[in-house]
Amino acid sequence: MYNQVIIIGSGPAGLTAAIYAARGGLEPLVIAGNEPGGQLMFTTDVENFPGFPEAIKGPDLIENMRKQAERFGSKFEDNAVSSVDFSTKPLKVTVVGAKTGYVADAVIIATGSSAMWLGLESEARLKGRGVSACATCDAFFFKGKDAVVVGGGEVAVEEAMFLTKLVKSVKVIHRRDKLRAARTLEQKALNNRKISFVWNSVVEEVLGDKKVEGVRIKNVLNTDEKSVIKCDGVFVAIGHKPNTEVFRNQIELDNNGYIKKYEGSRTSVGGVFVAGDVYDYVYRQAVTAAGSGCEAAIDVIKYLEVKENETT
Repeated sequence: MYNQVIIIGSGPAGLTAAIYAARGGLEPLVIAGNEPGGQLMFTTDVENFPGFPEAIKGPDLIENMRKQAERFGSKFEDNAVSSVDFSTKPLKVTVVGAKTGYVADAVIIATGSSAMWLGLESEARLKGRGVSACATCDAFFFKGKDAVVVGGGEVAVEEAMFLTKLVKSVKVIHRRDKLRAARTLEQKALNNRKISFVWNSVVEEVLGDKKVEGVRIKNVLNTDEKSVIKCDGVFVAIGHKPNTEVFRNQIELDNNGYIKKYEGSRTSVGGVFVAGDVYDYVYRQAVTAAGSGCEAAIDVIKYLEVKENETT
C-alpha cells in the first residue's frame, strides 16, 4: 500500500511530525509501535510542556496530540514494524503479522529510546509514583525531599547534580567502589554537600505501597549485609537504549545505536528522516522531541516538492 510518507513511532516526535505533515497535505501513515505514545505514557503529571499552566497527565497529552493529528488527516496503524528495506525506492516498511508491507516516498523514524530499568517488580509498580528515569522531567515533584539515584556513570552523576538544585539530599547507589564519570564531573559530585555515596551496593527492592517510601539495598561484597534507605524518589540512571534494532544494516547508526543525523533531519539514506530521542541522547525532553518532529515533517515536505519538480 502506497503512502507519501510513513512515520514510525507515536511519541511527541512522531505525533508532531504527523500534525505538520498532515497540514502539509501528505496524509501520513503513523505506525504506532510496540509502546504507542512512548515514555510519556508512563508519566503522571507533565508540568514542563508549554501551553499547560496546570499539569497534564502524560497519556492525556499523547491522546490530545493523536486526536489533533487525526483531525488533519493522519492515518494510524496500531502495530509495530517488523522490517524495513531502504535499499531501493520506494522505501518499504513491513509491520508485524503482515505478508505485504507499505511503501512510501519518505519515512520519518521517531521510535525514541527506552530507559534501562533494574527489572524489579516493585520498580515497575511504582513508576510514576516516585520511580523515574529523568531528573530533568521529575525533580520538581521532589522539592525539599530526599532522593536516591541508582547508577555510577556520567548520566547518574549528572542526574544527581541536577537533583541537588531542588531536593534536600541525594544518595547515589553504585555497585562498584568508584564512579565511571569524567574526572571533573566526579569531583563536583564528591564536593557537593547534598550528595552522598553508597558504594558496592545494589537495589533489591523499592519500598512503598502507593508511593515510594525507600529502597532496600544489598552490599555486593557481603551479600548478607542489607539495609534500608528512606527516600521519596528513586531515579534509575543506568542508561537508555535507542529503539533502532529494526533499522540495523539499513541506515547509519553511531556506536551506541542512535541514528546519525545530518543536515536538518536527514539521515544517511535519501528520503529517510529522523526525529526525537532515537537520535537525541542529550536532551530527551517531550518538547525537544516535538520540535524535531516539526523539523522532520517540514524537511519531508520540501524533499517531496523537489522530487516532484524533478519528475515534471
